[in-house]
Amino acid sequence: MESLDLDFFVRFAINMVAIFSLVRFCYFRFSRRRAYASSFILFGMGVFLVTGQLSSVDISMGFAFGLFAIFSMLRYRTESIDIKEMTYLFLVISIGLLAGVGTMTHLELIALVIVICLLAWLTETSFLLPMLEERTVDYEKIENIVPQRRAELLEDLRTRLGLDICDVDIVSVDFLRDTARLKVQFLPPADTNS
Repeated sequence: MESLDLDFFVRFAINMVAIFSLVRFCYFRFSRRRAYASSFILFGMGVFLVTGQLSSVDISMGFAFGLFAIFSMLRYRTESIDIKEMTYLFLVISIGLLAGVGTMTHLELIALVIVICLLAWLTETSFLLPMLEERTVDYEKIENIVPQRRAELLEDLRTRLGLDICDVDIVSVDFLRDTARLKVQFLPPADTNS
């Protein structure tokens, strides 16, 4: 078994540490969806094992990207996957492919996966973007949803919800019931327990 040499096992270790770090310290820290987190780890391991074994066969990088396209088109049929989960799935597949068929040295691979994990972590913090939460509400003061009364709409929502509302989008309007469905973005309330 020529393909199961020391290089294979070192790349496997780099792949697993990188994927575990990405999932545990970036995804799971902020999302807390254990089912997705464990699936990402197993999926990343599977991608690496398949592409790592196929790399010993004389295949081109185009074939590897074809596999990547197939993996990235997979959808779990039981429920739809949010954009955040699809993004992490894309990153897990990318790391598995880089480790499995990449031609870079071990140190270059380590540096690259550290950059990927660091950027993923930064996007999950408020360092680059404000941390906003989102809630959908049904709103009955339909006269406030016109653009000219946006300030009144925001102030009414702040007063009634007790939240620091940053933005509001109109999802739908029901003129029969004189209500509107609004998507409200707000800063998370400060933790009063600490």
